[in-house]
Amino acid sequence: MTIGIPGFDYQRVAVDGDVTLNVAVGGTGSPIVLLHGFPQTNVMWRHVATDLATDHTVLCPDLRGYGASDKPVARDADTYAKRTMAADVVTLASKLGHERFALAGHDRGALVAIRAGLDHPEAITHLAILDVLPTLDMWDILHGSSAAVAFHLYLMAQPPGLPEQMISASADAFFGYFLDVWAQHPQAIPAQVRAEYLRASRAAVPSIVADYRASAGIDIDHDRADRAAGRQLSMPVTVVQQDWGAALGYDATALWHNWAADLEHRTTSAGHFMAEEAPDEISTVLRTLMVR
Repeated sequence: MTIGIPGFDYQRVAVDGDVTLNVAVGGTGSPIVLLHGFPQTNVMWRHVATDLATDHTVLCPDLRGYGASDKPVARDADTYAKRTMAADVVTLASKLGHERFALAGHDRGALVAIRAGLDHPEAITHLAILDVLPTLDMWDILHGSSAAVAFHLYLMAQPPGLPEQMISASADAFFGYFLDVWAQHPQAIPAQVRAEYLRASRAAVPSIVADYRASAGIDIDHDRADRAAGRQLSMPVTVVQQDWGAALGYDATALWHNWAADLEHRTTSAGHFMAEEAPDEISTVLRTLMVR
C-alpha cells in the first residue's frame, strides 16, 4: 500500500505525449514545486511540504520514471535527459495554472531543477538546490579513490543490460544501502517510508538506470554547451550541501558562482536526506529564498 503527503490531493497530469506524472498538490498562495531525489518519491517532502502549504501552493510530483509517475522505455538519450524532465515540470505547473513558480530540488530532482532554471528562466522565479553538484562539475571532481563513494554513478552509466540485471537481482539491498549510508539520522526515514521507497524503486529499475545513464551522456553535452555559451541561472539561487568541498578538495562556493550570480551557498550538518532529517531548516531556507 502506498503512502502520501498528509492533507495533499493527488492528481495525474499528462505532460509529454503519453507520459503522465503523479503529483501531490496542497496549500494556497504563491506556488513552489518540490522535486524529490534518489531513491525516493515525493513523500520525501512530507514535512517541508505541509509546512510550506500554510502560505504557498505546493506541488510535489514524482519525476518521470519514479514513484507513481509513468516510466517510458528509454528509446533514445532524450527520454530521461534532464532537459526532457525539466520540460515535464514546467508543463505540469502550467497545466495546474502556474506559469511562474519557485522550484526546489533534491539530488536527482536538483539536477532537473538546474536544467529547468537554465532552459526556462521565464518560468522559474527562485531556485533551491539541495545536496548535488551540476552534472559537468560532478564528473570533473570525482577522481581516484574518492570516486568510490559514487560507485553507483559508474555502474548505471554502463550500456543497457548489465546494470539493470544486477540491480534488479538485489534491488532492496541496492536501494536500501543508500538509504542507510547517506543518512546522518536514520530514524528520519521511518520503516513505512523506507518500505515505500524500496517498493517504488524496485518497480522502476530500468527507468532509474536510464535517468543516471543520461547523466553520463546527454546531460554532460547540455552542460558543456551552456558553459561554452556562458549561460547562467538568472534567478535567485540557494544551494544547501553537506561539506563536500572539504572532503573532495574543491571550493564549493566558487564552483556554484560559475553557474549563478545571485547565489547563497550554505552547508548543513544534516545528512544527504536533509528535507527529512532537518525539515525545519529546509523550510526556513526555502521561505528565505522566496522573499529575495
